[in-house]
Amino acid sequence: MAGHALNKLIKDFVNRHRVMRGLKVDYRPGWDCHGLPIELKALKELKIKDRSHLSPMDIRTAAQASARAAIEIQKQEFLSYGIMGDFDNGYLTMDKDFETRQLRVFYEMMNKGLIYRANKPVYWSPSSQTALAESELEYKDDHKSRSAWVGFELETPSKVLADLLPKDASMQAVVWTTTPWTLPANRCVAVNPKFEYTLFRVDNSTNPNTVYLAASERMEEMKKRFASPATEGSEATTTHDTLEPIGQILGQDLVGATYKHPLTAEQFPFIVADYVTAGSGSGLVHTAPGHGMEDYKACLPLGIEAFCPVNNIGKFTAEAGQDLEGLLVQTEGTAKVLEILAEKGSLIQEEIYLHKYPYDWRTKKPVILRATSQWFANVGSIKEDAIKATESVKIVPESSRRRLEGFVQSRSEWCISRQRSWGVPIPVMYEVDTDEPLLTKASVQHIIETVKEHGTDAWWTMTTEELLAPEYRNNGKTYRRGYDTMDVWFDSGTSWTMIEEKMPRPHLPFVADVYSEGSDQHRGWFQSSLLTSVALTGKAPFGTLITHGFLLDAKGFKQSKSIGNTVDPAIVINGGKNLQKDPAYGTDVLRLWAASSEYTKDIAIGNTILTQVAESIRKFRNTARFILGNLNGFKEDQQVSYDELSRLDKFMLAEVYHFSKNVNAGYDEFMFNKVYTQLQYFASTTLSSFYFDVIKDSLYSDSEKSLQRRAIQTVLFHTLNAFTRSIAPLAPHLGEEVYEHYRDCFVVPQPSVFRSGWLDAPESWNDLRLKEEFSVLKYLRGEANQLLEQARTAKEIGSSLEATIEVQLIQSSNGADGNDQSSLSRLLKSYESDLKKLFITSNVTLMQLDAAAEQMEANQADMFVRDVLVPRVGSCRMVLRKATLHKCPRCWTFTSSEENTLCGRCGPVVEAL
Repeated sequence: MAGHALNKLIKDFVNRHRVMRGLKVDYRPGWDCHGLPIELKALKELKIKDRSHLSPMDIRTAAQASARAAIEIQKQEFLSYGIMGDFDNGYLTMDKDFETRQLRVFYEMMNKGLIYRANKPVYWSPSSQTALAESELEYKDDHKSRSAWVGFELETPSKVLADLLPKDASMQAVVWTTTPWTLPANRCVAVNPKFEYTLFRVDNSTNPNTVYLAASERMEEMKKRFASPATEGSEATTTHDTLEPIGQILGQDLVGATYKHPLTAEQFPFIVADYVTAGSGSGLVHTAPGHGMEDYKACLPLGIEAFCPVNNIGKFTAEAGQDLEGLLVQTEGTAKVLEILAEKGSLIQEEIYLHKYPYDWRTKKPVILRATSQWFANVGSIKEDAIKATESVKIVPESSRRRLEGFVQSRSEWCISRQRSWGVPIPVMYEVDTDEPLLTKASVQHIIETVKEHGTDAWWTMTTEELLAPEYRNNGKTYRRGYDTMDVWFDSGTSWTMIEEKMPRPHLPFVADVYSEGSDQHRGWFQSSLLTSVALTGKAPFGTLITHGFLLDAKGFKQSKSIGNTVDPAIVINGGKNLQKDPAYGTDVLRLWAASSEYTKDIAIGNTILTQVAESIRKFRNTARFILGNLNGFKEDQQVSYDELSRLDKFMLAEVYHFSKNVNAGYDEFMFNKVYTQLQYFASTTLSSFYFDVIKDSLYSDSEKSLQRRAIQTVLFHTLNAFTRSIAPLAPHLGEEVYEHYRDCFVVPQPSVFRSGWLDAPESWNDLRLKEEFSVLKYLRGEANQLLEQARTAKEIGSSLEATIEVQLIQSSNGADGNDQSSLSRLLKSYESDLKKLFITSNVTLMQLDAAAEQMEANQADMFVRDVLVPRVGSCRMVLRKATLHKCPRCWTFTSSEENTLCGRCGPVVEAL
């Protein structure tokens, strides 16, 4: 996937830039090896239909082999992208040393009281058969549920309620639920203590002695729910029956009342809870502490158990009742619950409800909330410290800081246990008789030492006695090991621990310089790394956090394997089967596509975009080719000193200075698209359209040993250094190729452009006066080009060298527009000998006019006239005439006194050959 390429390339841009800055870079590619996707892939590769007989070690062996095969493939892919790194010493989360460090993090968090076990509702994926963390969910906005309005029959009224109820009347509390399958686990009905509730009758009801209870604010909604079918001939599909209020009662006065469970007739209480709202439903909430976190928290202080009659594959257990046992809760189980409710007369109304619902991000199947015994990390006690720790972190883009803080702030606990075989085991023994966990320093340390020597496979291959610390082997108790494994985000979230062990940096902070991943990792790797690091060290594990967006196809749609619009980097580099449809662009085009993108947002890739990038790289090559061709024979020690350079050459070095400064800023800010833009502008506008154009005459026609030509070569040498070094981190193949062709120019050549140093434009090149002067001269050059084009259109000239230009200056000190005419005059007189090079004409002359002469007749057939106003500088008139001298056969300027003879410059040069 091109998304993986984008991530690796961003990291490589950073690394290569830092290497060229002379910094020691230690980049070891890493692979997250555990987890459900790899386990499922391995099981699929086994091609065994009945997997029930597979042991955990069968699965682990297959998963490990699958992971190693995938790693080798990815290594080659990353190398094809031009990624620079220590691939021979990369890290794998399934390596013994990594797993050992991970278990030590668990141990330290345990010692700080941050690890605990609880039987509470967690997100559970029936399709994956494991608990999930919030970070492993994605939400579908159009999930359809069969919602139900259900009547809960009153068993025992509270004192206040008893006084309100009519004699011999029965009461039903109206409850709305979008998850009817959770009703078997109902243990109470929650009301808001401050709400007013209304007792009411329904006219035309088949149960005239039945009264109902709902929040007073929801009475209009009740009219809809108790609507009767319309009578024959009526235009309406339903009629709203009249609701007769009987009395009102505060929620707090319902405490003490009980009701009959609508499915089992068991007796359960009404409780009060502040989270009950009147925004939807009836104002009374069906509460199942085994299937909802709010429900669990409300019931916990009341001693109400978290009952959950649902198994790990999402089917009802026997505890749900004989009619429901074995049914999938979200489909046939829901249907059966509704059927039973209807039979018992408890179903008031049913409807399809469209809403946002969590899905397993791996299997794309809906999840459920299910109370199970799981292991948790207490995030709530460290999240404020975690947020504070990010204050010193540079975050790119800065706008993503709020996203990361939001995810951390919203968490109070982290479910770290998973019910899978392929992972790092949670190092806990359980007493067989009591199921109490053995989680002590001695026990966990012993397990860590065992893993350090034998790896985590030992948890499944060694005996329980061997895994048990010696001090617990003869204490009269029998133990069993647990088989839960750790959340893979706990795996990857401890990767920072290898910095101290594998990449020690004395006197430097115990953090990675840069973490970079997609925006989904704010709730994944970024967050888990931050939390584990803050838990142990009090600090963030990264100095800079770079977030990139996701990939879109050429039409702007999110790339997805399911719709077949993904882009394969291998095809971008090598081409597809049909090279006309999918041409081979090469590695540097893929890299420059990544560099050109504003990666902090979602970015597009497609042939049109790649073709544009390929055109840019062609121009970069042409720029380098021109300079290389004109550096032939030049040596670094032949440079002309800065003081001996012409003002044009000094101006070009000023441009190199500002180009280098802007490129540096782009790399330092991790804004590689700014570097790419600078390269484009520098190559196309500064060099090709201006400097190269102006110096060609001297390069091609001056004496090879002339000071002027050598001065230009000096500038080209510095220009190529800056250009090659700037582009090398982004397009290393081009950077190396260019450097290879001029490395002999150096007194001490380096074996690679990446060892040649970084941009070294001295401050002395930053001549702001020259920059200001040349901004005027380039403006005048543009006006001269307009005049030359006018003459070409009139077919008076072909080449610009066929023309001469007379620049007429005005004597008055101030023009009518308030500009100082004398400043323009002084500038042009100062550069008079350079103007013909700047304008690419055979000659440019200056003429001083008085104000009256400015009104000269300008309609002569042999001239073209253009009045020029230079903003804030002054005005002049340009007069173009056809050159009267003859064309020099060597330099092609019209400066020879006779036809077919060399001009005054070329004659001596040729004679000296």
